[in-house]
Amino acid sequence: MKKINEQTYLKWFQDMSFWRKFEDKCRSLYLKRKIRGFLHLYNGQEAIPAGLTYAMDLSKDHMITAYRCHILPMSMGVDPKEIMAELFGKKTGTSHGIGGSMHIFSKKHRFYGGHGIVGGQIPLGAGIAFADKYFNRKSVTITLMGDGAVRQGSLHETFNMSMMWNLPVVFVCENNQYAMGTSVKRSTNIEDIYKIGLSYGMPSYPIDGMDPEKIANAASQAIERARNGKGSSFLEIRTYRYRGHSMSDSESYRNKEEINFFKKKDPILKLKNFILENKWSNEEHLSLIEEQVKIKVDSCVKFAETSRPPSINEMYDVVYFEKEYPFLDRTI
Repeated sequence: MKKINEQTYLKWFQDMSFWRKFEDKCRSLYLKRKIRGFLHLYNGQEAIPAGLTYAMDLSKDHMITAYRCHILPMSMGVDPKEIMAELFGKKTGTSHGIGGSMHIFSKKHRFYGGHGIVGGQIPLGAGIAFADKYFNRKSVTITLMGDGAVRQGSLHETFNMSMMWNLPVVFVCENNQYAMGTSVKRSTNIEDIYKIGLSYGMPSYPIDGMDPEKIANAASQAIERARNGKGSSFLEIRTYRYRGHSMSDSESYRNKEEINFFKKKDPILKLKNFILENKWSNEEHLSLIEEQVKIKVDSCVKFAETSRPPSINEMYDVVYFEKEYPFLDRTI
């Protein structure tokens, strides 16, 4: 892994600040009914993609995740303008405007979703890793899931096969404390989720999810292990989401005291303080970065608003591979 230095921290601050502002803007646009359907925000979890992608080789490694998937593809290199356009349902979006919030996808950047079925991406991630091993591509797949998804039977089947077949995959649980509205404490007698991996002989570790450097270091070891043919790992990254599960979440299962407690551990605030303490920058420069972030977010919104929606025929074109699909009636 590349050496982590002051430039790394400044880039993390810029990226994570942009991701936070992007999600805040999405929330505002949803309330204005410019974004429809489901919307799952990532506020509080920004250190995860910052740390993971720093440890990855973005020229050949892959990522797959669940439906809280706006920020992760940005960290892989997907243009945020295209992500915003997808949320608006526009032709210029990552899935031509017909995938929506939960189905961001980019073959070019090796980001394979965005999956709405809880835990559905876990075996798919192992499948991508199997293909890499079969073709000897020396790539690694990062497969992310929430703390609720680890209750799915497919996780256990996948962990078992991954260890039997020595697959180059790093499983990551983004433990943000709640599966929709159910806390980890109410859903399992094993609150240390990483221990699930140990029962399969899989190297498994808990990680501070509010510190991108700790995430990068842990991910780097797991990725190199996978790349060198030593098999899978499982990282439980302990984080916290500041917003509800989705925009329809009333958050009756937690109180303001709890949220404020975790906001004191805000990964962006911690980054800012660390940069200032080490005199790598000053308040004026960091404020300038924050202003530039706002301008960039506004440009994403303008791009989405001025893009056109897909036509009816274009909707069919990206669903069916065959141009003359035998059961397709375009006259309907």
